Amino acid sequence: MSRRYFGTDGVRGRVGTHPMTAEFALRLAGAAARVLAPAGGRVLVGKDTRLSGYMFESALEAGFVAAGVDVLLVGPLPTPGIAYMVQRLNCDFGTVISASHNPYDDNGIKFFDRSGGKLADEIEERIESHLDEPALTLESAALGRASRVDRERVLYQAFCAGTLPAGMTLQGLKLVIDCANGAAYKVAPRVLADAGAEIIPIGCSPNGRNINDGCGSTQPELLKLTVAGVRADAGIALDGDGDRVVMVDHLGRVVDGDQLLYVLARAGLAAGTLRGPVVGTVMSNMGLELALGQLGVPFLRAAVGDRHVLQLLHRHGGALGGETSGHLLCLEHTTTGDGLIVALQVLAVMKQTGKSLAELAAGMTRLPQQMINVRVARRFDAGADPGVSAAVSAVERSLAGRGRVVLRASGTEPVIRVMVEGEDAQAVGRHVTAIAQAVEAAVAAGASRDEN
Repeated sequence: MSRRYFGTDGVRGRVGTHPMTAEFALRLAGAAARVLAPAGGRVLVGKDTRLSGYMFESALEAGFVAAGVDVLLVGPLPTPGIAYMVQRLNCDFGTVISASHNPYDDNGIKFFDRSGGKLADEIEERIESHLDEPALTLESAALGRASRVDRERVLYQAFCAGTLPAGMTLQGLKLVIDCANGAAYKVAPRVLADAGAEIIPIGCSPNGRNINDGCGSTQPELLKLTVAGVRADAGIALDGDGDRVVMVDHLGRVVDGDQLLYVLARAGLAAGTLRGPVVGTVMSNMGLELALGQLGVPFLRAAVGDRHVLQLLHRHGGALGGETSGHLLCLEHTTTGDGLIVALQVLAVMKQTGKSLAELAAGMTRLPQQMINVRVARRFDAGADPGVSAAVSAVERSLAGRGRVVLRASGTEPVIRVMVEGEDAQAVGRHVTAIAQAVEAAVAAGASRDEN
């Protein structure tokens, strides 16, 4: 059975358009309860700051309670916070209402199992198998209850702070923290301030519509300007649900997920705590692979998506991996990507070594890499189109083995991602544009055929 609704990170889409409707959320809650808590139990429900979060929170609450599951509503909390709190509060599973780095008019619903891990494909398929059934409503005596546990977020804050080395504080560091007007807007500034850092918060005033809008890990321009303007030691940019992070050095330059992986891997190697290979994805910059190779650290590439990175880490006994976007996994500390915890580990390396973030990242040289996202109305195999295939082949011949082409459909947005990497930035720009234009032509031709 193939999954109809679950993508690489739960169910996601435009609010008001199937499946992101209140009616679907109600049925999804009932289906999830049938699979994850068939005899009743407890679910933790968290969300980010999107306006539609209230609607989906209410719909899920109704669906779970009707199915005999007790609901704990924690309000806005980073996705990794839900993963942790599911275990801490002894819940049977957790649910997050978020579309991560997407704009506010998108939303999504994803689940964690009782151990704080993402659901296996077969579990998501079982949930989908119940979606065509009527919403489950038990008799009154068997219904669940709902309660708010907003104050319990301090448990997650303490957990994050506890990942710093014993006795370490962040005193002496001046940091700018950008929470993307999202789920981490309360906890991230408090954790950093409590650790002793001087903080300048931006992107910490959500209004329901400004999540990821001109801020956060996908748009760090304001952070770059602020770090340089206030002469901060570093900047931290999370995304809307707090599972991604990119940083900015004191010169106002972005340090992306590949560079952060390098910093942490090198520090772990020096401390003797790095185990197994570092795992990136097909999109990871070749400069990371080369830099780790010079250190003698094995590097493996997984398919895009943190679940694929996680699978490869488990298979090879690794603990550190992630994506260029900043969705990084530090399995020695947590079960899922956590932007705040990753940032704390990098800040700890800065404190331990006395080096700036710029110095720590200097050991990795990024190869020129450009990506263009081509919007599509529906999923299709761009690589199977003759025009696109010809364009890719032409670029690969030109690169002559000294670069890479990656063409893939996003699992979270209606786009085809075109990435080209090579030694010459101008040539990379020409190549990625040529392939993107071929994809756009294929999209237009497909739309024309659909109309006819």
